[in-house]
Amino acid sequence: MLLLKNILVLDFTRVLAGPFCTMTLRDLGARVIKVEQPAVGDEARGIGPFVNGQSVYFASVNGGKESITLDLKKAAGRLLAQGLAAKADVVVENFKPGTMARLGLDYSTLKGLNPRLVYLSLSGFGQSGPYASRGAYDVVIQALGGIMSLTGEENGNPTRVGVSVGDIIPALYAVVGILAALHRREVTGRGAYIDLAMMDALVAVVENALARYSATGEVPRPVGNRHPAITPFALFPSADGYIVVAAGRDDQWQRLCQALGLSHMAHDPRYATNQLRTQNVASLSAALAARLSQETTAHWEAALDVAQVPYARVNNIADLVADPHIRHRNMILEVDQPGIGPMLTPGIPIKILGEEDKAAHPAPTLGGDTDSVLKEVLGLTGEEIAALRAQDVL
Repeated sequence: MLLLKNILVLDFTRVLAGPFCTMTLRDLGARVIKVEQPAVGDEARGIGPFVNGQSVYFASVNGGKESITLDLKKAAGRLLAQGLAAKADVVVENFKPGTMARLGLDYSTLKGLNPRLVYLSLSGFGQSGPYASRGAYDVVIQALGGIMSLTGEENGNPTRVGVSVGDIIPALYAVVGILAALHRREVTGRGAYIDLAMMDALVAVVENALARYSATGEVPRPVGNRHPAITPFALFPSADGYIVVAAGRDDQWQRLCQALGLSHMAHDPRYATNQLRTQNVASLSAALAARLSQETTAHWEAALDVAQVPYARVNNIADLVADPHIRHRNMILEVDQPGIGPMLTPGIPIKILGEEDKAAHPAPTLGGDTDSVLKEVLGLTGEEIAALRAQDVL
């Protein structure tokens, strides 16, 4: 996919949120040069699981990038980084606020070298505010951002969402911000500085919980696997597992009752509208659970498919890999990762008519592209690169 062909991204990010952002830009066709610390690299290279000593975690969020090693504590390393930034369209970094300024790689400095530069800082709490200096990981952001308070069993403890939404949601907002800034640059010729906080991004997606609090004054709590305002919209046990049923509209409710052999519930005044169904969720859910538990998941899938009621079995990851629809959509791909071998990776969810979306790209080896990048982008000679290496700059 070549939507961002000719866009050069200089990637100073580590671990998850920043790398996921820049990998998404790479998936869209940008060239991404990842700057890593010599000998050590991105901290994610030390996070398991490992195959042949190589981190599958790192490989999963750095596909298709090029890796160069620069010692940014040395003046020569910083000068090389500045030279690369002068050629770049985008710089992305996710250090603590103030770190890039101390290195002479902050937006104010690089803007002088490249006025068209789009520069994004992705931090836990932003570049300003009472929490700006605090460190952040996904679980911290899920807690402070409110999502943990909404997740879990009814009357149970707050629960972390099973994937790192505290990183992934900010990463996707970062992509949106970068694309918007690149679009404006085409009109004005000016670059931009984007201050994106992980916590801000999670606050932005608490959606109806904030609306409900505003309307009622009541603090939303976890309600388990159902929706607080749409009924039925929940997980139910079947005879051999679980099935999700989502019949939010009145016509869907009527068809659901017929499909389940519960026609009397379709005419029960307690369940005539979604609002009434939600008010009487306990009795409604008990009746549906009792009926759904009498047959297998496959039985109900067939029945609800005919009834045109939204439903789903609960796929585990092995199920996801084998799912024929997921395979048809090219959303599970295999990549030959150096040092690891074949590994599965998600495909690109953005499908552009007439453009290839099957490509899967391996993550770079640490510093494996240092020489080629310095030659191609900065025009350094082999002798100059050898001299820098002798000084432990690379």
